[in-house]
Amino acid sequence: MTLQEIKKNFQEELKGIFSSEEIDMFFFMIVQKEFGFSKSKTLASLKEEVSMGESIMIHGCLNRLKKSEPIQYILEETEFYGLPFKVSPYVLIPRPETEELVDWVVQEYKNHKSESLELLDIGTGSGCIAVSLAKKLHWANISALDVSKKALGVAEENAQHNQVEIDFFERDILQADSLPKSYDVIISNPPYVRESEKKAMQKNVLNYEPHTALYVDDEDPLRYYQKIAHLAKKQLTSGGALYFEINEYLSEELIELLQNEGFKRCILKQDLFGKDRMLKCSLDE
Repeated sequence: MTLQEIKKNFQEELKGIFSSEEIDMFFFMIVQKEFGFSKSKTLASLKEEVSMGESIMIHGCLNRLKKSEPIQYILEETEFYGLPFKVSPYVLIPRPETEELVDWVVQEYKNHKSESLELLDIGTGSGCIAVSLAKKLHWANISALDVSKKALGVAEENAQHNQVEIDFFERDILQADSLPKSYDVIISNPPYVRESEKKAMQKNVLNYEPHTALYVDDEDPLRYYQKIAHLAKKQLTSGGALYFEINEYLSEELIELLQNEGFKRCILKQDLFGKDRMLKCSLDE
């Protein structure tokens, strides 16, 4: 079987599930991962025969796509903030909106070149936030925690692969009495999708991404933010800041919660889609 025949088979089998452009993109991504071919090399090699083993491997990927499994989990990798990351079903697939949160912190601290700058990522998952910050703010001391040992294993691999040093902690933030130490910056993308909002989620998210990293009860959707804020107000340094990724529908409620916790200055920022997605707050005026 040639690559051309496999490419045609992709279009036939995935039609109705994905757009033609998406199907072609998946085909080229899989070939690049398994053969090391660029898109131009793949196009120039379409008439070449592939081995039986290679054909079985590619069709295995095709079958997983037919079940709406995310391509990132199939390839076990993705890109975030210009860096390569390993992903697995134990961690969320990093989103472009989270890149915007990271960039906000980078832009605000890129000129604060102090070796004493302490940053903490709460609920690190794949480590995408912590690793990206460590790469861009290489003089800072970065810590990260997560409740999942398996997620931390993925995050540690990503730190090693991107050649950055991060202090990782296994900890359930909801059960914590304190943070590991005091910090200048605390950043978090905690679970914030309400159970009632599940129906708006895509099938590949519902069926494959870890629910504990995504969803919260409708009765108490801001519980992670409240606990983080409660701990942060005791262990943020003077002039320190708390950065959150947030549910676009709960920005007003969250700001009120943070103000009740003693945070005096809250800055709300929209993402590229015009949705309330990021929040920065501090204890100082």
